Amino acid sequence: MISRVMSAELAEHAGQRVTIAGWVHRRRQLKSLSFLVVRDRTGLAQAVTGAGLPPEESVVEVTGTVTASAQAPGGFELVSPEIEVLSEPSAPPPFDLYRPVVTATLPTILDHAPAALRHPLLRAPLEISAASVAGFRQALDRLGFTEVHTPKIVASATESGANVFGIDYFGRPAYLAQSPQFYKQAMAGVFERVYEVGPVFRAEPHDTVRHLAQYTSLDAELGFIRDHRDVMAVLREAVAGMLESVRRRAAHAVELLGAALPEVPAEIPAVHFTEAQRLTGEDEPDLSPAQERWLSEWALRERGSEFLFVTGYPMSKRPFYTHPDPARPGYSNGFDLLFRGLELVTGGQRLHRYEDYLEALAARGEGVRAYEGYLQAFRYGMPPHGGFALGLERWTARLTGAANIRQTTAFPRDLHRLSP
Repeated sequence: MISRVMSAELAEHAGQRVTIAGWVHRRRQLKSLSFLVVRDRTGLAQAVTGAGLPPEESVVEVTGTVTASAQAPGGFELVSPEIEVLSEPSAPPPFDLYRPVVTATLPTILDHAPAALRHPLLRAPLEISAASVAGFRQALDRLGFTEVHTPKIVASATESGANVFGIDYFGRPAYLAQSPQFYKQAMAGVFERVYEVGPVFRAEPHDTVRHLAQYTSLDAELGFIRDHRDVMAVLREAVAGMLESVRRRAAHAVELLGAALPEVPAEIPAVHFTEAQRLTGEDEPDLSPAQERWLSEWALRERGSEFLFVTGYPMSKRPFYTHPDPARPGYSNGFDLLFRGLELVTGGQRLHRYEDYLEALAARGEGVRAYEGYLQAFRYGMPPHGGFALGLERWTARLTGAANIRQTTAFPRDLHRLSP
């Protein structure tokens, strides 16, 4: 393994001669001394020398003796260093990466993302995102789920009403997948419990602070459920696991951003869609953004929870594969999870009998041919099942308080942006 010591580990090597490596984060040259601050994946380390210093963002390897210093990052620094320059930048970064605040505008940051994301404040949301995914996987692994990987190029654009991206697939029309929904249902017939972390593509013409043309979806599907409430219970465990992982793996990033992490109740409060409409005084077939914000405030005030399930959406607003409520057929065994004023997760119980799919498609005036591949699973027996999908970038934006989802996306794709 590489023998370098990370900046966060210097205290463990007091009095020893060690080698660190990273980028020149900041350099300060005085009359007789120069201070070199090196940035690596764990933080910052300082070296003190009498020699000249390479420019900021140079990649360096520094070997020196670890000595206590109250003024140095972490309380220790390297003295009597030997500095080897591994590479130097051919141009300065788009803004000063060493400044504690980001001085650039969002377009500048996005245009220069490979360099801009090196700033600790801009990197921090991505650390929280990575920790969230790790927690999602760990939580579902504990519950007996199997991770799967499904196609992102599909033959049919029939999954939802959202626009899709068409592509040329060896001379045949094909599409980028809007969701792994059909495949994760099929794989629930193989493993019973499955999850996937992967990209999904939506060619919806929304130019807002919460929409992207490509985002990362955290999906799960599980069999042998009683109804959607079993799915909601699993989702609660997944969210709790994600937050625990963020606390454990990304504590520094959370502190750097001043993010307030929520507590997940043992049982997340839930209201039926009809009750949500009564509370908000609206009578529409779906919740508006304003209603989502109002309900989140209500849940925090009345139930002490930053999370709220809204269940029983009208069947007319849910995909054809959604299982209706047996007691109220006009409403679904589906749900959304609201978090800090925004719909974060959509899920529910699915149909599982082949005959029910034929009836559901006929009721919506759709033929079977386009769904033949999907319906295969149900021809051969499927258990009652359901699942959910969580948008990672929305989740991270809500955790960090980011005003724009692009602030939590490394290289966002939207109506206007296709590079870098």
